[in-house]
Amino acid sequence: MTDGLLAHPDGCDRCWWPGHDPLYVVYHDTEWGVPETDDRALFEKLILDGFQAGLSWITILRRRENFRRAFAGFDPAAIARFTAADEAALMQDAGIIRNRAKIRATVRGAQAWLAIQESGPGFSAFLWDVVDGRPIQTGAATRAGIATETEASRRLSRALKAKGFGFCGPTIVHAFMQAVGLVNDHLVGCCRHGPCAAMPGPGGPGTSR
Repeated sequence: MTDGLLAHPDGCDRCWWPGHDPLYVVYHDTEWGVPETDDRALFEKLILDGFQAGLSWITILRRRENFRRAFAGFDPAAIARFTAADEAALMQDAGIIRNRAKIRATVRGAQAWLAIQESGPGFSAFLWDVVDGRPIQTGAATRAGIATETEASRRLSRALKAKGFGFCGPTIVHAFMQAVGLVNDHLVGCCRHGPCAAMPGPGGPGTSR
């Protein structure tokens, strides 16, 4: 590994964090850093990042299908109607992370998502507004250049909390922003940096700032 880049047998240098785990590498290559604008997909990722708090993302990724099954395919309208009995049943589901506070925050998050959808241009627009609709191109060449939180993630964290979301501190939100392409934090030597940099957000091409 050199300065955060990890060589792979296919000849591609990648960011260090997926290691050589096949599932993690596919996630890195096909999802992480790709600008996402689908309201429900963004809801799912934000909720899963909240469940990641105190854990690693690969722990959640390996259970993602279990989470989708347990949480009605991450349909916010369905989750918003979950009762105390539903939450208790989820606490018995060994396929997910059984954390009562995170489960309850998911229900509140679904209710907040519905309120945003009903009162404005939608969840995607609400999130992308923090970067003016254009992905931030970090341009980091080494692992040391990757932040764990930024002013943008702090602002979005405050906005999400004000709407009723939980488990969305600035570090979690920054990880979310990286994953859904609000920020392109692929190292410049990574084989995915260029392709992600070429993908615009809803407001236009990415920008360095």
